[in-house]
Amino acid sequence: MQAVFRTGGEQIELCCRQRFLSGILEEGLVGQFAEADASRPDIRVTVENSVDAFDTHGWDVLTRDAWRRPGQVFVRDACSSGLDLLITTGGPTLEIAARWRPPLSGRAASVVLRSRSRLLIRAVLMQYPALWWGQQHGRAPLHASVCSVGADHGRSVLIAGPGGVGKSSMVNAELERGAVATSDNLCLSDGHTAWGLLEPRRVPAGEGENKRGRRMPHDRREAPWRGRVDELVPEMVLVLQRGSAMRSMSAPCDPDEAARSLVAGTYMAGELRRYWAFASTIALGTGVGDIHPKVDQVARTLTASLPCREVTLGERPVPPLERLLAPTLTDHGVDR
Repeated sequence: MQAVFRTGGEQIELCCRQRFLSGILEEGLVGQFAEADASRPDIRVTVENSVDAFDTHGWDVLTRDAWRRPGQVFVRDACSSGLDLLITTGGPTLEIAARWRPPLSGRAASVVLRSRSRLLIRAVLMQYPALWWGQQHGRAPLHASVCSVGADHGRSVLIAGPGGVGKSSMVNAELERGAVATSDNLCLSDGHTAWGLLEPRRVPAGEGENKRGRRMPHDRREAPWRGRVDELVPEMVLVLQRGSAMRSMSAPCDPDEAARSLVAGTYMAGELRRYWAFASTIALGTGVGDIHPKVDQVARTLTASLPCREVTLGERPVPPLERLLAPTLTDHGVDR
């Protein structure tokens, strides 16, 4: 398998010589390939068809299951994915060589927890490298959805909030109305632009096409993208939360509270739970970049420069964002 794709604002060249892993990675790309050109990739990921251990003779021990030498870090069983990674940061392209060498316990887990195993493999090979390389360019990971409002694509919003409050459902509803989106779960931002992290959409498991996608946790299935773009510039920050009333409510939100919600939701996200150790290990081992991404700084830059609103979802179906954010709705409940 060979593919070029864009994710998190980075162009990745992916070569996988392992058939089992190729299927997992192709599934994660959901057909969102970029056209190959003569330009060098930002990141090159090569999955080698070898079960031999990487030679780390003479390397310094960095921490448990990680070694280093100038410009390189080796990580064994990275993020419990079953993949050994050799990461090189010496040039303009981040180079990652990977080998599938899961320990016996990891093999058993990949069979029993198949969805979890696939998500970890995608994260380690396709998502975490883009997050870390983007971090070196002044961007920070955010657990946020970013989409346009309605079919005219004229206004874009960044939707913050912890997992499970309805961000993906809101984005999927807008996509059905003709909107575009760059992420329904994770993105990178520099405080101005949001670059979506490529992954399948997650939709409620139901009838029709939603029954065909791979089953995921929380009674969801994966679905292909419609209306996905590489980046959007948010013009408003929405802080999403659940309420007990029948109607959905929209009201102004204090920028500091909006930033707090965005930062907290990012650190609470299960999808990023292993990323912090991944990023710190590479940074400490290679001496490249900050140990910690500027999540708080980016979040506060966004919320200080954009209008912020708090949206409390009610029991009834959520009205279109165009109605929910209309000026006449300022502090009033809205109904479908």
